Amino acid sequence: MRFPPAFLDEIRDRVPISSLIGLRVAWDRKKTNAPRGDYWACCPFHGEKSPSFHCEDKKGRYHCFGCSVSGDHFKFLTELEGISFPEAVGKVAEMAGVPMPVRDAQEERREKERASLTDVMEMATAFFQERLQGPEGAKARAYLRDRGLTPATQQSFRLGYAPDSRNALKEHLAAKGVPKADIEACGLVRHGDDIPVSYDWFRDRIMFPIPDSRGKIIAFGGRALAPDALAKYMNSPDTELFHKGNVLYNFARARKTLAKGGTVIAVEGYMDVIALAQAGFENAVAPLGTALTENQLELLWRMAPEPMLCFDGDQAGLKAAWRAADLALPSVQAGRRARFALLPEGKDPDDLVKAEGPDAFRAVLADARPLDELLWMRETAGGVFDTPERRAELQKTLRELTSRIRDESVRYYYQQAMDERVRNFFGAQRNVRQGRQDWKPGQKKPAPGGQFAKGGGVGARAAITESLGRSALVKRGSEGMSVREATIIVALVNHPALIDENFAHVEFLDLANSDLRKLHVAILDAMAHDAADDRGAVIATIERVGCGGIWERAVELIKRARQWPALETAALDDARDAFNQALHLQRSARTLHRELKQAQAALDADPSDENFRHLVEIQAQFNDVQATEALIEGFGVSSGRVGRV
Repeated sequence: MRFPPAFLDEIRDRVPISSLIGLRVAWDRKKTNAPRGDYWACCPFHGEKSPSFHCEDKKGRYHCFGCSVSGDHFKFLTELEGISFPEAVGKVAEMAGVPMPVRDAQEERREKERASLTDVMEMATAFFQERLQGPEGAKARAYLRDRGLTPATQQSFRLGYAPDSRNALKEHLAAKGVPKADIEACGLVRHGDDIPVSYDWFRDRIMFPIPDSRGKIIAFGGRALAPDALAKYMNSPDTELFHKGNVLYNFARARKTLAKGGTVIAVEGYMDVIALAQAGFENAVAPLGTALTENQLELLWRMAPEPMLCFDGDQAGLKAAWRAADLALPSVQAGRRARFALLPEGKDPDDLVKAEGPDAFRAVLADARPLDELLWMRETAGGVFDTPERRAELQKTLRELTSRIRDESVRYYYQQAMDERVRNFFGAQRNVRQGRQDWKPGQKKPAPGGQFAKGGGVGARAAITESLGRSALVKRGSEGMSVREATIIVALVNHPALIDENFAHVEFLDLANSDLRKLHVAILDAMAHDAADDRGAVIATIERVGCGGIWERAVELIKRARQWPALETAALDDARDAFNQALHLQRSARTLHRELKQAQAALDADPSDENFRHLVEIQAQFNDVQATEALIEGFGVSSGRVGRV
């Protein structure tokens, strides 16, 4: 509804803003000057220990110098309590003792229609909840139990089950008198000129009700239980109530939690949000199956000045982090920042808290990086800048990035920070060369960086970046399975034709993980007994040598990683493509590991120009390895060993 400006001015003038806000915050006695209408408090929108939230009756405005929120009476109520603008106007009018104006008839009708639709969505939510607890929901309950969700958590998030029926929900709502047009307007059925009889949108799916900022259900997400479903997750279509690019899952609950302090955590999916809430992180939200949008990022900034953007530790998660960084960059300003956290490769928040507990997730958040550091990592990770042209190209790229920032002051400081990084980065490289140039015959040869290789300090390892030295391509490690190695083994077992096609490579596989090496030995055993041309025979051999549990873990890893081409149900051509790519990356990584160790040893023994150049050449080869390990290490991931991609 559109309210007359004179009416809004009148009720604002009648109600001092301190009276409205004072019902919801405690004023600081030392800083507040009530006679002057000048009030201070700890901000209700973000956690803080000293008061930086200020409101002034004379101006009828509030502003927080910590998180930069500001506004008038109505915005305070809509932001803090999650109510609509008309509801906020109604509350202020009630305090002012002024009757509400007569509403426009057309707008009145639209409001009633929207209210009617939310009533229908509430009825659908109750229907799904009842079915989850009934006999037909047994399979869904088992799935949720296996995912570690307690009954209390399921009830808190109002999870449900859509029966495997074309008409169950439609008939239920029709029996309660809901008009056909309302059912269709809510997006609960598929309908149209090409569909003679409408049918339920969600079938045989676990249901996740999606609330709006006021907590009213406006849509659903559904997780398929059938393994052959065309889409594992699907959302309601866009409706009068729901536009998925403008909504964050769990927004209303998370915003209330933030009143106690902390920041908002943006993760990638429903299950991540729910698992984190169960683990004590109630301030998590998620986009609805799509990349973060500009509107959703704006919602995050309305919740907290520095939201934490958390992404799964796989290639898709890394790309999502890059996209989010590019999305946030133009809009950063004082009081609007972002930090980025990447989970261990192959893990999502649900996996991590389930396997290692809440402290492991806290450690990931503690290692989150600011936006400028993330961009620097992206543009320099794995790169070689050994010529003036390459250095100029890097500097040009960084200048173009920072020029996107709309805020002039922040843009200046970003450019200053990037220029300083460039100077330090290339200055370190010059120091390496200077250390060699200062050496004279008869002196002990210095290691690159100006320090002796055997005497501690920087040593010869200054020739490669510290992050490269931590890379999973350099480290061997065997503490966990990698998706790459598991893909190779699982594809070979499920598609034995690949064994014969790649006999020479299969026989001499170089695997880092000890458990996968056991499966490799079992495959070789099957080959020795002419049993490697049949999947059942290979698996029988695996069971016979006591590796059945390892095989199950490897298959589960592949399923969680969504590497479906390695599974039994995939076509041989798809499996062959996945196997060949994984094998190529594996051989490249292992070869690079050996050559890097040899080059490093040679440089330690004789820090000559020739050995230094050789090490730099090997470093450059990281650009040719089409894997994400050299990038993921920039977020602090220690090993690149994974449980999920």
